[in-house]
Amino acid sequence: MTAFVFYLFAALSVASGAMVVTARNPVHSVLFLILTFFNVAGLFVLLGAEFVAMIMVIVYVGAVAVLFLFVVMMLDIHAVTLREGFLKILPLGSAVALVLLSELTLVFAGWVLAPDIDAVRAAPAPDLAELSNTEAIGAVLYTDYIYLFQLAGVVLLVGMIGSIMLTLRARSGVKRQDPLAQAARPLEDCIEVKKVAIGKGV
Repeated sequence: MTAFVFYLFAALSVASGAMVVTARNPVHSVLFLILTFFNVAGLFVLLGAEFVAMIMVIVYVGAVAVLFLFVVMMLDIHAVTLREGFLKILPLGSAVALVLLSELTLVFAGWVLAPDIDAVRAAPAPDLAELSNTEAIGAVLYTDYIYLFQLAGVVLLVGMIGSIMLTLRARSGVKRQDPLAQAARPLEDCIEVKKVAIGKGV
C-alpha cells in the first residue's frame, strides 16, 4: 500500500510539474504548481519528514503560490509582447542558464567525488525517540548550513526587491505621498495656533 501511494504521489508530481511548464494560461500554471507542492508534501509525509511537509504546505502553497496567483491575475500580461523581446534577451538568458548549469554540475560533482562522502552517507540518523524531527533539522540547519541559510535569505530579499521594481509603475496624474517632504515641512506651515478668549468662539 505504501509503494502504491508513493508511486501515485510521484506520478502526480511529475505530471503536474510538466503541466506548469507546458500550460498556456499562466493562472493554470500556478494552479498546477500548487498541485505539485501538495504531492511533494505527501512524499515527505511518506518519508517521515512531517515537518518539511508542513512547511511545504504552509509556506509554498499558502504563501508563495497564492502570491504568484494574485500577481498573475493582477498583471496585464500580453503573450505577444513577451514573445517580441524574446530574441533580444536570448543571449543573456543563455549565459545565465549556462552559469546555473555549471554551478549545479559543481555541486553534484562535489557530492559524488568528495573524499569524505562515504562517511557522510554512512552517518547514522538521529534517534527520533531522543530528538524530534524539527530539532534534528534545526540542529543541522543552524550549525552546518547557517551560511547557506543566510544566503538563501539574501536571495529572497533580492527577488522581492526585483519584483517590486518590476511592478512599480509611475503614472501621470496620480498624487503620491512624499514622506521626506512632509517631514521637512516647517511647523508653522503645518499647524496654526490661535488663542481663544474664555467664553468666546474662534
